[in-house]
Amino acid sequence: MFASEVAEEEERQRKRAPWGVIALVLLTGLALIRNGSGEFDVGPPQPATAAAADSRTPVAPVSNAPAALPYSAVDRVRIPAIQVNAPVVPVGLDSAGWVDAPPPENANLAGWFTGAVSPGEKGTAVIVGHVDNKQGPAVFYGLGALKKGNRVEVQRRDGKTATFEIYGVDVFEKKNFPGDRVYGSKGTPELRVITCGGGFSKQHGYEGNVVVFARLVEVR
Repeated sequence: MFASEVAEEEERQRKRAPWGVIALVLLTGLALIRNGSGEFDVGPPQPATAAAADSRTPVAPVSNAPAALPYSAVDRVRIPAIQVNAPVVPVGLDSAGWVDAPPPENANLAGWFTGAVSPGEKGTAVIVGHVDNKQGPAVFYGLGALKKGNRVEVQRRDGKTATFEIYGVDVFEKKNFPGDRVYGSKGTPELRVITCGGGFSKQHGYEGNVVVFARLVEVR
């Protein structure tokens, strides 16, 4: 590894905040959640009870699971089951301490939270996106319709595509958001895809977050 690459890696590690801190920041939801309009006759699909990850039973390890990947920025996310194929931009924390959101005017755009690991690294990576905007459904409108076994493909800037298999889809109230469960590391490469969901009111916006739980099963 060249000296410049080592310096870049050290800087990235220095800027990465501990999950314990990030979980507290995210307990009441992402900044993007506050941007959902909810002004449409038919709301986004909500996760079925059968799709929820069982927090009482440890997830069985994947046989022949690929090794964790090194750091790489992210270019694109694809979720074939709900026809998502979207560019990804890096997002951090805004001035209020919330995870920032991709620009709301671009409906087909997702954000990779750079305060955590990159998808495919050991730990829990996070990709966020709007459920809707003032014009209509946005990139993760259909997230709640996903099922166990569906896949999320993340195209990385190093040329590799990390494929994650979904083992749970759930919706959590913002006021009772289980930060440790959602963001905590399992010791293996995992991914969370998050948008807003649950009930909606004009005063408070969406009441919850739809969270997809997935783990690395393939690298190509």
